[in-house]
Amino acid sequence: MVLICVGIAFHFSLSTFHSVSAQSKGQLEKDKARVEQEIKKLNGDLAKAKKNSKAGQQQLNLLEKKIGERTKLINNINGQLNLLDVQMGRTKDSITMMRTQVDSLKAEYAKVVRTLYGERGNLDKLVLVMDTRSYNYAYLRTRYFRDYSRYRRRQAAFIRQKEDELNEIGVDLARQQQEQSTLLVQQKRQKDELAREQKERQKSLKQSKQQEKSLQQQIAQKEKQKRQLQQQIQKIINEEIAKANKRKANANAGSTNAGSSKASAVEVAMSADFASNKGRFPWPVVYTKVAREYGKYTHSSGGQNMNNGIDLVCRGGAAVQCVFNGTVTRVFTCPNGTKGIIVRHGEYMTVYANMGTVTVGEGSKVSTKQNLGTVYTNSDGTAEFSFQLWKGTASQNPRSWLR
Repeated sequence: MVLICVGIAFHFSLSTFHSVSAQSKGQLEKDKARVEQEIKKLNGDLAKAKKNSKAGQQQLNLLEKKIGERTKLINNINGQLNLLDVQMGRTKDSITMMRTQVDSLKAEYAKVVRTLYGERGNLDKLVLVMDTRSYNYAYLRTRYFRDYSRYRRRQAAFIRQKEDELNEIGVDLARQQQEQSTLLVQQKRQKDELAREQKERQKSLKQSKQQEKSLQQQIAQKEKQKRQLQQQIQKIINEEIAKANKRKANANAGSTNAGSSKASAVEVAMSADFASNKGRFPWPVVYTKVAREYGKYTHSSGGQNMNNGIDLVCRGGAAVQCVFNGTVTRVFTCPNGTKGIIVRHGEYMTVYANMGTVTVGEGSKVSTKQNLGTVYTNSDGTAEFSFQLWKGTASQNPRSWLR
């Protein structure tokens, strides 16, 4: 009976452990499924990034994140293996204990059988009938052996039950061993994938550094062209101012000339008209974002530049419109090979640079929102347009003039 109680207590303890383990295992499997889904998503994002030759840093970031998720997955599998090791250890202990229990039950059962068999010859029915004392004694012994025989049958049934439970635990152990084999295969595959991704990261990092170096060179070249463009525009502005001053000097020298006085008056009126519309000018292009605001800035290659206007990112081939009535005084070629236009509005001038096509010529009269051409389109299909506004030799912040 003691063995039966011990068996029940052990069975309860094992059931409780399996319940707790099942909860832990269930959480690990949920975490594993979530991580696998995240890796699947990252694979898709990485495939998209690889199609873009300029997305080197994005690829590297995605690889870093993917390696992190892959490491989580391997740790998850390791957690499941550790949990399974504990489960298998408990199962093996259970098998050992139950095997000992069954062996003890069988030994006790064999002892009962031998005892009953040995006592069978002592039950002489005739003696028991003739001898009252022996009869009473025999009755008690017969009842005892009947009860013991009943106990023996129960013991045999209990042994069979325990052997069935032992077989079930053996099946459970075999299932755990199979699960362990599956997890070990998954672990190896994930470690192989991790090694491949780490190698890919090193390659991507090297490429990223090369691209960064190339990009820095491109930025330096672009900033050089910007400086050259600023200098070029400043020179053209100075030339235009010199021309205007010369015209005024000639007008003053021949003040009796009605034509010269009229021209000067028109220029003054145009300047006043332009100034009175400050804050109401239309934007020269439809843009997607501002690449550079007006003013001094420090670029990524380390130096400082002055942006005398505002740089706008547009769609390729975007139309360029004049912001106010005026006269085209100069069509020029920018340092990067694109086109530029300067429109005069009395003492004010507007500059339109980085154009791909120009539809007006020097001396052309232009009006507000008139098409001047299109923005130059880069090889990647984007375009960056530069707009400047000057009053004499002083550049103005275009934002305070545009609506």
